Amino acid sequence: VTFSLKLLVLTVATQETDGFRRFLKSARNFNYTVLGRGQKWSGGDYMSAPGGGQKVRLLKEALQETKSEDQVLLFTDSYDAVFASGPKELLRKFQQAKHKVVFSSERLIWPDRHLEDKHPHVREGNRFLGSGGFMGYLSNIREMVSNWTGEDADSDQLFFTKIYVDPDKRKSINMTVDSRCRLFQNLHGALDDVVLKFEDGRVRARNVLYDTLPVLIHGNGPTKLQINYMGNYIPKSWTFETGCTVCQDDLRSLAALKDSEYPLVSIGIFIQQPTPFVSVFFERLLKLEYPKDRLKLFIYNQEPHHEPQVSSFLRDHGGLYQDVRSITPKEDMDSAAARDLALDICRKDADCDYFFNLDIEVVLKNEKTLKILIEQNLPVVAPMITRAGRLWSNFWGAVSAEGYYARSEDYVDIVQGRRVGVWNVPYVSNVYLLKAHLLRSQLKDSAVFTSHSLDPDMAFCHSLRSAGVFMFVTNMQTFGRILSTENYQSTHLHNDLWQIFENPVDWEERYIHQNYSRIMRDKLIETPCPDVYWFPVFSDVACNHLVEEMEHFGKWSGGGNTDTRIQGGYENVPTIDIHMNQINFEKEWQKFLVEYVAPITEKMYPGYYTKAHFELAFVVRYRPDEQPSLRPHHDASTFTINIALNQLGQDYQGGGCRFLRYDCSIQAPRKGWALMHPGRLTHYHEGLPTTAGTRYIAVSFVDP
Repeated sequence: VTFSLKLLVLTVATQETDGFRRFLKSARNFNYTVLGRGQKWSGGDYMSAPGGGQKVRLLKEALQETKSEDQVLLFTDSYDAVFASGPKELLRKFQQAKHKVVFSSERLIWPDRHLEDKHPHVREGNRFLGSGGFMGYLSNIREMVSNWTGEDADSDQLFFTKIYVDPDKRKSINMTVDSRCRLFQNLHGALDDVVLKFEDGRVRARNVLYDTLPVLIHGNGPTKLQINYMGNYIPKSWTFETGCTVCQDDLRSLAALKDSEYPLVSIGIFIQQPTPFVSVFFERLLKLEYPKDRLKLFIYNQEPHHEPQVSSFLRDHGGLYQDVRSITPKEDMDSAAARDLALDICRKDADCDYFFNLDIEVVLKNEKTLKILIEQNLPVVAPMITRAGRLWSNFWGAVSAEGYYARSEDYVDIVQGRRVGVWNVPYVSNVYLLKAHLLRSQLKDSAVFTSHSLDPDMAFCHSLRSAGVFMFVTNMQTFGRILSTENYQSTHLHNDLWQIFENPVDWEERYIHQNYSRIMRDKLIETPCPDVYWFPVFSDVACNHLVEEMEHFGKWSGGGNTDTRIQGGYENVPTIDIHMNQINFEKEWQKFLVEYVAPITEKMYPGYYTKAHFELAFVVRYRPDEQPSLRPHHDASTFTINIALNQLGQDYQGGGCRFLRYDCSIQAPRKGWALMHPGRLTHYHEGLPTTAGTRYIAVSFVDP
């Protein structure tokens, strides 16, 4: 086999699409010489009707200029093709085919089924010719296209097929098809035959039917998404040995820019249903690392329940941003229309460089997210976020024929971080960054999100795929998570308190004391009196919310001995209180005790295992003019938890707890800290008088 042959790759690219750039990248990787012909496309609509005659005309014109006769030409589609190997292997396999022109092969015949019987039979493999890729000697290809007189919109496939099925012409040009896919792999009709083969530091596509390693992979017809998937790996974009090799390419650094030179970003915030932790979302938005005067906000709220949070954010912080536009529930705009409007505002604003979509249920923990996404310099890129402890994420690895979710082979590995990189995917949602110039070029139509049959997010991704725009998801960093909005009740004052089951991670961040996790490690538990333990458990916000919730409910007990709320109806040592079950909080309180108190009980009282079962859990209110103190008593519990819900000095004077047997008092209760002590026998105690203001404590009698 001689390698004196000169190989030239010819392709027709009428616009520089994301797919064309990917093709060129794979060609450069193997040092192919590529000549592209850029002309306005008039070759018909590829995806549906036959077309492509323009390619033959341009090829015919190019051949008249090329003189060198020992030249071998490879003619290929480029928007949906990638090289898996280099020119040396390609030329070797071409020479082994022992013909002067070799076409890619297809399992399916197209566009004229009547020509089926005229195709010569092959020993093994595909019989039918595919025009998406062929190679041959210059003179033979010149002869083959010499009598082309068709229109630009005629079918190139039909033209070549008619030559191939004519025995005389086939012999004269000396042409064949690559029936076993040694050179070319067309994916249409062959998806189950082709798998990724991970070699040492590179990736090939392997045809398992014929056990071949094709050199050029072509996602013809409806297989664009499969070539996108394979292009995440082939030829060595991501391998097990190297990880991602292309993730640092073509980055756009923001490091040297002054604040005033940062790209202008329009952030679209969308509230479509009652959602927990909305005020936390806005706190995070404020912390996003980006010059605020280079941000414009578009806030769409469909949910009257969230109007107070939106308006208080705009009132307190709206002035920090370059511009704010908000749409309220009164305007009665549907979500697809609102999303289209947000894009259109950016499209028509010459200064708008990027559109950043941020749905309200997104928990963006990484304050650098926006900068990281801009630096990736991709057409559309989403930071991967997941639901805590679930495989759910904001991207799909594949799409079914009906346009719905399908799981790709690598989906779980990407979600769980076993494969890290930047991935070309068919669907992103909830949070993503889009280059604004796409809105002025490939997405000019103002209805990007609106569709009769698809949800807005699916319609959006369908619009991008139809325009040949690539979407990416990155899991190179940890960005955050997404909230569950199921079972969110909006009947309380502070509904987030009830989220301990549905969104436990967010509940803990909001309501558990920041030092709680250090209790065991750094020995934060104090022992102010014998067998009395004192430790931080509630955040300030938790204390405030619980007090406000009780005052909002407002049905404080009278403090008399008769109490219909408890078994037997008689309270020996009455307090002015509201029980957790009166505000439907007993299941949540039980969960709190099991998760955050039981582990400490078991550590401090070794050998005792609590079920964290309680008969009574309530919030007590002490006031000088109401009930200032509590006479000595035992609790009806194995142990008692008593959490201070407000601040001595600032909210009240006096107060505290005295254990009589040890003559030991805790007189400066700390807000959010819990006192834990045995209830019966040893720890006879009293509530010391509150002398001014109002003191609140949360009390639980555990394991009665």
